[in-house]
Amino acid sequence: MQIKEVFLSDWGTINYKEAWDKQAQLFEGIVNTKISNREHNSHAPTHNHLILCEHPHVYTLGKTGKKENLLLNETALNEKKATYFEINRGGDITYHGPGQLVVYPILDLDNFFTDIHKYMRFLEECVIQTNAHFGVASGRVSGLTGVWLGDNDANYRKICAMGVKTSRWVTMHGLALNVNTDLDYFNNIIPCGISDKAVTSLKQETGRNIDMTLVKKIFTEKFQEIFECSITAV
Repeated sequence: MQIKEVFLSDWGTINYKEAWDKQAQLFEGIVNTKISNREHNSHAPTHNHLILCEHPHVYTLGKTGKKENLLLNETALNEKKATYFEINRGGDITYHGPGQLVVYPILDLDNFFTDIHKYMRFLEECVIQTNAHFGVASGRVSGLTGVWLGDNDANYRKICAMGVKTSRWVTMHGLALNVNTDLDYFNNIIPCGISDKAVTSLKQETGRNIDMTLVKKIFTEKFQEIFECSITAV
């Protein structure tokens, strides 16, 4: 079996809108290649990308979300030095900010497997195994997307939110893992539209600051193992 190549880019701290535009350019390039291949009966290869970054304070609302889950008006947003975007991923509202690892896999799933459910579970598994490296046991909650800690409704707390968009089996958007995140910013939303669950971070669970560079390294290694691909830094 041929090993799939995935190009790794670390965009550092980047404005959300700039990252969205760069994502969209990569995404549309892959989609257009697939359309051209189909129209001309050609076989031009499609590339796969794994983007790592952090964002300044921003709230994003998915296409199925409710704006009332943002508990701030425009004035309050400005006071928090935060921005707000309505975007085309699945899911409800979430927060991105410093100390949070945001991952955007832009993959042609025809190069892997054409199963969105499996794709989401694979992303969750990358996070679960990354958390385990830092001594934090996490897992899934039935009926809910993302990665969670706790063992019952009374103590479930979310450490990673997920939301993706796909077209012609090409993915964009992705996941946000709370590493050293300021969790107070989640008090300004109903995270993912779920009002009765807490939010946590690796820092909160371990009681110490976590090296983001190391988190990126471990996550990339887990992604390579789980998706059975070859990672090439660009």
